[in-house]
Amino acid sequence: MAAIDRYYPVVVIGGGPAGSAAASILAQHGVKCAVFERERFPRFHIGESLIPDTYFTLKRMKLIPALQRSHFVKKYSVQFVADDGRLSAPFYFMQHRPHESSQTWQVLRSEFDQLLLYSAAEQGAQVHEGCRVSDVLFEGSRAVGIRVTGCDGKVHEVRADVVIDATGQSSLLMHKLQLKVPDPVLHKGAIWTYYQGAYRDQGQDAGATVVLQVEGKKGWFWYIPLHHDVVSVGITADFEYLFSGRGVDHGKIFEEELQRCPAVRDRLASGRRITRHFATRDFSYRSRQAAGDGWLLVGDALGFLDPLYSSGVLLALKSGELAADAVAEAILSGDTRSDRLGKMGSGFRARHAADAPPGMRIL
Repeated sequence: MAAIDRYYPVVVIGGGPAGSAAASILAQHGVKCAVFERERFPRFHIGESLIPDTYFTLKRMKLIPALQRSHFVKKYSVQFVADDGRLSAPFYFMQHRPHESSQTWQVLRSEFDQLLLYSAAEQGAQVHEGCRVSDVLFEGSRAVGIRVTGCDGKVHEVRADVVIDATGQSSLLMHKLQLKVPDPVLHKGAIWTYYQGAYRDQGQDAGATVVLQVEGKKGWFWYIPLHHDVVSVGITADFEYLFSGRGVDHGKIFEEELQRCPAVRDRLASGRRITRHFATRDFSYRSRQAAGDGWLLVGDALGFLDPLYSSGVLLALKSGELAADAVAEAILSGDTRSDRLGKMGSGFRARHAADAPPGMRIL
């Protein structure tokens, strides 16, 4: 691993999809940047179902050939199951938008995220794994660098013209600057696990995401087929309904909800659970602003939505891409003030609005 320099034009905190996208595209612009990731990849993460529009940023990151060669399950469609068990017709992306992007993938995030991060390194970004950023340094209202503990345990102060916060739901700058705005409507929680040997459809539908409503319409299950005959399955519902007054045994809550969704229960009958139950709370939030003098937020560090539309990875990739373009332009001009970097935020909101689903377009 390369030594940590005292200065980089751009520092990216976090090596997930948003940080990797920003680093890859900055490298393509010829801008020197360093990525500081607290974990060593591969590492576990939820969010396995890609949607068609991820194709365009992944293509710009030069990753489509690697994905086409991968063992990730190909995804052509999504299907819905009502709370009374009625199945919708499959929604085939190709029928609504004929393009190479209409075939996407169900990915194991540990493998997918490692592919993205190491590709950024191959394109010229300096990647530091096992390095924990504890603070963003400011002079007045301007971000000027970071404080990071290297993998050797030594603390470094690294100066930068621009800091890109891609710390995910840890949201380092959002919390430091008190920018978080919870969404009172999309206040969700989820419990999920993984099964091997469970039912999956055949042929073109073998990789379909299935969304299954719980009896009483209290919530919904996702059912995502992955490679190695593994299925990701989870329940999402309003936070209060899912967690309040039900104890701390997430497996018990999951099983209770499974009994309210016979369609999922039947699909899992032939399989066996191979992991513990995972849980997350406080799903939906946003930041009051996307950028300031010398800093930007991308991915989940900028905001997170209800996962029904599987938009998390798309928004991470797209925000990283837009941030990289804005930062490269700012570095070239010598102007890294909020107004110039904030172009990323307005562009992201415009794109996000355009991607908002008329029906189920972006699933």
